[in-house]
Amino acid sequence: MELRMDAVFERLRAAQARQAGEPLCAYVYDLHALRDHAARTMGALPAGCELFYAIKANPELPVLETLAPLVHGFEVSSGGELAWVREHFPRMPVIFSGPGKLDSELRAALQLGVDGVHLESLHEIERLGSIVDGDREWRADAAARGRVPVLLRINLALDGLAETRLMMGGKPTPFGIPSADLPAALARLRDYPQLELRGFHFHLLSHQLDAEAHLRMMSAYLRQVRQWCEEYRLGIDHINVGGGIGVNYRDPAAHFDWPAFCRQLNGLLQTEGMPGVKLRFEPGRYITAGCGYYAMEVIDIKQSYGKTYVVGRGGTHHFRTPPAQGHSHPFAVMPVHAWPHAYARPEARGAAVSVVGQLCTPKDVLAYDTRVERVRCGDVLVFPMAGAYAWHISHHDFLRHAHPEQWYLPAAQSQ
Repeated sequence: MELRMDAVFERLRAAQARQAGEPLCAYVYDLHALRDHAARTMGALPAGCELFYAIKANPELPVLETLAPLVHGFEVSSGGELAWVREHFPRMPVIFSGPGKLDSELRAALQLGVDGVHLESLHEIERLGSIVDGDREWRADAAARGRVPVLLRINLALDGLAETRLMMGGKPTPFGIPSADLPAALARLRDYPQLELRGFHFHLLSHQLDAEAHLRMMSAYLRQVRQWCEEYRLGIDHINVGGGIGVNYRDPAAHFDWPAFCRQLNGLLQTEGMPGVKLRFEPGRYITAGCGYYAMEVIDIKQSYGKTYVVGRGGTHHFRTPPAQGHSHPFAVMPVHAWPHAYARPEARGAAVSVVGQLCTPKDVLAYDTRVERVRCGDVLVFPMAGAYAWHISHHDFLRHAHPEQWYLPAAQSQ
């Protein structure tokens, strides 16, 4: 996604001029860039593929409204996410995945309507089947409702699986059903004929940056599912291959090559695809990371035993991405020339700085040992690639600091 820093700076400067003495702290989302990136991502998909946006990455309503006309549907992983989507998008196709679903959440999936429930364990199969069995309203209207569409999430061990920094399968994890337990899962499904097996769900890893490795994994999925369908005489209509497509925070010029991946995937589907069986992707980070920016005004600059620290208003309680990913996040300095105070204005020139926040912990670090030409108190630091797993995974109320503003750049302001 193209970074449009000039438009973001313009929005921040206008906002800072209106600030009533408080240092600026805000998220800015470029909806124009999001729409363009999502449209290009969808346009590259081969025939026989679908893309559902995983709203856990960023469920803000303007973000979902921008994506809804473009993607095939939304993926949710909790009853809260399901209720949020159904409140605002009552007819949007939705799939419900994730471990540890409550009975109340499974009932909500039946009541609010989903295009598939991804089942994570033998026990979850039995729980959903028992809920449907015990639901008088569902039984009374069974002919109109049809069977409940389900997928089995399988933790598949693959030879030569290239590991990433975050693995959800291919080894012991809490996620999915081990492939050795598939016969037992199929037998359990036969006990509940009102549950209809529509396919399999795989999500073995996240933060994938290697398109070739991801393609090899798609090939392994297709071969394995074909074997299962032949062995167990299954009729399915899609394979959910998860998300996991990464964003290169350390080197933004080297993101996952989605266009090249899709071109090669098209050839793979022609040689190894199954007639009538679609591939469904559910990325989150790759879709929205590039549309978001976290901005924090510098409130102090100080030296400590040979290191320079830049203290900004905010911190990892707003923007947890850097410590969660274990990297020094890139940032730009937006100079602010006005200095309305009588006291001195600290600055750093030609120095390597570490950017920290306001929290009472040495772990509150957003960037470290990053060389800047010049930064002063009152300048604004702008962190790009903050549109996914940023604000929404942060411990917002630690120390009860104020929340950042949330601003959106519509298309007319982002051109």
